Formats: sequence, structure tokens, C-alpha cells
Amino acid sequence: MSDGRAATRAIDAMRHGWPVTIRDGHATLTILPIETSDRTRLEQFDPGGDALVLISAGRAATLKLTNQREAATPDAPVAIARSAWLGFDEAMMLADPQFDLRNPLKGPFRAVACPHPQLAATALRLARVAGLLPAFFMHEEAADTVVDKAAADDIDLPERLVIAARARLPVERVEQAEIVAFRAPESGDEHVALLIGAPDGTAPLVRLHSECLTGDVFGSLKCDCGPQLHAAIDEIAAAGWGIIVYLRQEGRGIGLINKMRAYALQDQGFDTVDANTRLGFAVDARDFRIAARMLTLLGQQRIRLLTNNPHKVDALAAAGINVAERVPHRLPPNPHNARYLATKRDRTGHQL
Repeated sequence: MSDGRAATRAIDAMRHGWPVTIRDGHATLTILPIETSDRTRLEQFDPGGDALVLISAGRAATLKLTNQREAATPDAPVAIARSAWLGFDEAMMLADPQFDLRNPLKGPFRAVACPHPQLAATALRLARVAGLLPAFFMHEEAADTVVDKAAADDIDLPERLVIAARARLPVERVEQAEIVAFRAPESGDEHVALLIGAPDGTAPLVRLHSECLTGDVFGSLKCDCGPQLHAAIDEIAAAGWGIIVYLRQEGRGIGLINKMRAYALQDQGFDTVDANTRLGFAVDARDFRIAARMLTLLGQQRIRLLTNNPHKVDALAAAGINVAERVPHRLPPNPHNARYLATKRDRTGHQL
């Protein structure tokens, strides 16, 4: 297996606004994250002003690049040629959709053939893992921080997860519960499972719940996450035995900061799907293979799944988990989340 420590160092460098070189054999691509860098770092990175700008196809489609075909894959790489007027400030506006309505971009922007597209795709993926906007300056001169493409692509592989700790945890709705923590040693990813009741030889009732700080902790009315979590605990307790698989994949896998950006775009009138693609991400970047790995480590490969999302059933089945039954999980809407729920039904296939 590839060196996960190099990929972790690369993500740390990106969060600090430092350049990173992604290598695959003799091919190299060096990237400078736009979100965390500044004019001075750009000048040091690209004194000649020749570095291309790398964004995702979803973001390119939002910007309506005149020579960019509509992209079927929102997180595929797109390269934009530099011009004399495309400096750091203009690149930041290219990267961050919060500026779209306030400062419409003048253009024209010219998409060009993307050098080393597979390395560029890895760069965009690392941005998501790092919780950054998927936008970079890029050239081919090596930086101090170097990561092999294989290591970068493997950083959040589900197979890296192991059980790190477990303990009894009586919770508000059920006292007979145990919490199990999972960690990928090299990447630092952490997920938890709440085991409710005791195994009785039957398929457990399982809820895959993606972390939602705003809903789970603060009681946000913009989504249905908090009520879904609490109702799932109640349903599993009533069933006698089951598991909450709590996935640390905030904002459908784009991270907390980018989720807040998506919320701001929703306030401008975009639904949750369009907000994610305007940011440059896939509609849903979660990896449910992680849940399959957690269930396997817990010795549960035949389950009843509490969900309205058929994609979860398909993803678990593809990862070797036998979903014996899909149990609907329906809750009433409120005035603040009715549009969000309709979007899940109409655009992401939820069976509400």
C-alpha cells in the first residue's frame, strides 16, 4: 500500500497555502491552492505569470466558458489559460462562487488542454479531502512537498480504517449502548458507530448518518439531519438491536467550511445540488464504502437499512454488505427545509 504519510503532508501543505507536486512516474504537476495562498506566494510560485488555473468542470460550466463543453462529471479537471489581467484576485473570484452575483466576471476565459489530466484530477480530489475550494494555479516545476499520485489517491481508502477504541455509552434515548471509534492511522480520518441493544442473531437495523454539525448539534431547521438522527436512535431501540454508523463526511463529503459556502449560495436562491456544483464539487462526494468497512469490522454483513436513499443500498451491496431490507425513514418537513427535501426527492432520487 502507498505511503499515506506523504499524502497527509501534502494536505497539510495545501491548507497552509504552500505548493505541492503530484508525481506519477516521470510526469509531475505542481499546484498552488488559490484559497489559502496570496499575491506574494503566487509571485514566488509563478514569477513569469504563465501558470494555468485549474478548476473543476462543474465550476467551469457555472462560469459558462465559451469553449468548454457541458461537463458530465462536475469534479473533472479544466485548465484555464492565463492572461495579463488574470492575477490572484481574479483567480480567487474564479474559485469562489460567493463573488458570482456581487462581481460578475468579465472574461473571456479560455479553456485549454489540461496538462496531465489524471494528476489534475488527483489535485481536485485532494482539495476536497483538505476541505478547500477545488481551484489551483499549476505548472510543472517541482516543489519541496512531493506526493506520488498513488499515495494521494489512497489517502482515504476504506481499507485503512481499523477499530481504535470502544466503550459503553448510555445515551439520552437508550441506556444500553456502546460507542466504537474507527481511525485510519495515516490519514487521521475518524468515524464512529453507536451500537444500540445487544446482537440477537438477527440482521441489525442500521442507519448511515453523515455528520451534520449544524443539524445534529445546533438543531438547524435548514435540513432534516438532527431529527433523522434522533428518530433513528428511537427506531433502533424499538427494534431491540441495531447500529448508527456515524460518518464524518460533513456536507455530503465536501467539509464544514464548504458546506457553509453552500448554505450561503442557497440563500442566493440555489438549491443544494446547484450549490455544490457551483462550488466545483460533485453533487454527492460521500464514500459509503467506509460504512461497509465499519460494518465488516463489527462483524455485521447482513443488515436492515433505515434509509430513503436507494444509492446507499446500492453502495453497500457493491461493497459486500447484504441489505436484507430497506426500511423507510420519513419525517415531516418544516417551512425551512421543505425545498431541501423536495430537491432530495426530485434531483437525487430519495424516496420520501
